[in-house]
Amino acid sequence: MTHSVIVQAATGAILAASAFAQAQSTPAQSGYAPVNGLKMYYEIHGNGEPLIAIHGGFGSTDNFAGIMPELSKDREVIAVDLQGHGRTADIDRPMSFTALADDIAALIRYLGIQRADVMGYSLGGLVALRTTIQHPELVNRLVIVSSTFSRDGWYPEIVAAMSSLSAATAEQMKQIPVYSTYANVAPRPQDWPILCAKLGALMRQNYNWSSDVTKIKAPVLLVFGDADAVRTANAVEYFELLDGGKRDAGWDGSGMSPARLAILPGVTHYTIFQSPLLAPIVDRFLDSPVTQNQPK
Repeated sequence: MTHSVIVQAATGAILAASAFAQAQSTPAQSGYAPVNGLKMYYEIHGNGEPLIAIHGGFGSTDNFAGIMPELSKDREVIAVDLQGHGRTADIDRPMSFTALADDIAALIRYLGIQRADVMGYSLGGLVALRTTIQHPELVNRLVIVSSTFSRDGWYPEIVAAMSSLSAATAEQMKQIPVYSTYANVAPRPQDWPILCAKLGALMRQNYNWSSDVTKIKAPVLLVFGDADAVRTANAVEYFELLDGGKRDAGWDGSGMSPARLAILPGVTHYTIFQSPLLAPIVDRFLDSPVTQNQPK
């Protein structure tokens, strides 16, 4: 495996780009929630309506550091670390999309929240989608950032990079920045090869949740870069599954779907959190009235 492929695997479609933090936001509260055998780390920023923020693969709550001050200005943002990521120690359980989504639902219930908005980036977008599918009663609005509904939604080279992840590549991947971030906060940094192996196994699984997407009632915002790791055609298909982009909305907007699609210019999968457009677009969507989709 060449160094360039390793780097792509480490920063590819399921992987967290760096925190991109220019500004920092100190959490008002942080802790560990006992959910499904995990001690899941979470931190709370701001006050108001709750938003669950889910990082990308190999990432942590730090993924959202750069936009946290703006996101938490008028709402309560609860950033989490998934199984084996960040400050959440791994447990003897394979990683599965179903289990990771159940963990998010269990956290919401543990915190005593009736319904929350949910936002996920990359791998976190897959988990956010599965949370909405499996636990629709808990999700108010859904924000998907640079993620897919099907495995073939990523460009082929990204699928190949994700498929190459394993314990055998763990040592080589220590050369890249995500490892130092992980090692600084992980309860057991020696679990790095286990995380590589489990993420590789997870992302070698085939998935296509298109039929589930059409049944989502919660309003959905889809955000991509115009040079994303997600195929542009897949981004459009995602929007159409939510009944968006199928007709002229009319002068009065009556033909508009509750779903929204944003394509940010000059942005990649790895720089999307650097875009000054991301936080305002998410803010505006979350502040809008809830209008449910009508599943087909």
